[in-house]
Amino acid sequence: MTDRANQPTEDRTTAPEREHLVDRFGRVHRDLRVSVTDRCSLRCTYCMPEAGVPWLPRATMLSTDELIRLAGVAVSLGIEEIRLTGGEPLLRRDLVDVVAGMAALPGAPEISMTTNGVGLDKNAAALREAGLTRVNVSLDTLKRETFIELAKRDRLSDTLAGIEAAARAGLVPVKINTVLMRGVNDVEAPDLLAFALEHGYELRFIEQMPLDAQHQWDRSQMIIGEEILGWLRPHFDLTPQPDEARGSAPAELFLVNGGPATVGVIASVTMPFCGTCDRVRLTADGQVRNCLFATGETNLRDPMREGASDEELAQLFRESIGAKLPGHGINEPGFLQPPRPMSAIGG
Repeated sequence: MTDRANQPTEDRTTAPEREHLVDRFGRVHRDLRVSVTDRCSLRCTYCMPEAGVPWLPRATMLSTDELIRLAGVAVSLGIEEIRLTGGEPLLRRDLVDVVAGMAALPGAPEISMTTNGVGLDKNAAALREAGLTRVNVSLDTLKRETFIELAKRDRLSDTLAGIEAAARAGLVPVKINTVLMRGVNDVEAPDLLAFALEHGYELRFIEQMPLDAQHQWDRSQMIIGEEILGWLRPHFDLTPQPDEARGSAPAELFLVNGGPATVGVIASVTMPFCGTCDRVRLTADGQVRNCLFATGETNLRDPMREGASDEELAQLFRESIGAKLPGHGINEPGFLQPPRPMSAIGG
């Protein structure tokens, strides 16, 4: 197995200064989220209806070479981490090739992935060998019946097997992403944290965001970060970590029972972290999004297929970041949910 952690790293004392994607508010963008497919094996109610949504036409989807080329342009602009997302990235048959190609880019970006874990048990070792460094796995419940109610599929055992396989393959730290839904899985917050602590996983609770295909998000029903902490504190001693420990990461971290284990709360709605956002997104059909909630996109696919140079594609990246707004605007009057759902945007 190739261990990228032991490979030679770039000598930053002698390497030439790389360009950075900086917006008009001074935010430096180092994190690229790349959606490799809009298809998914689950139907989580906070994302899409049970019947699913229309998939993107295959002809519009980026090929492996196109994904790697655009990732390389982004890395030349200072991107240091590439997170592969979906839909469900494991549904892409050439995912190992995508990982290997991106891991081999000049600049050695870190390659990570967000997944629902279904099928990860069969692919974790190959992905690690290709250069994947770690995974975030969505797990909203430890109860089979609740999993079926939330995801409309009976795949809890597959998700748990995928999480275990990721840890065995060395895709660490394994991070668990959890969305709590009122009256469905909200009572499980302490049990989920106990599960994570027992197995050495890092748990992150995420406020439900207005990114469902149904456009049925209801702020009054959303479980907020403070509620989650209130449910955890009777069972665990939580010590807030200083802001500098968080950096540009979205999660507010708390030491659990004195540490070293932590739990995180990503309160995207009630406590936005837009001021330190360093993320830019590339959709599976080649559109750059400068914000998860952006209502506009920059098309890279068509110029690339029409013969644009890497510098011309880089300029499109710069222009997209240059137009980035100061915040997502969820808490402002007149906020409009983006037309694409999360499954088509990529987390």
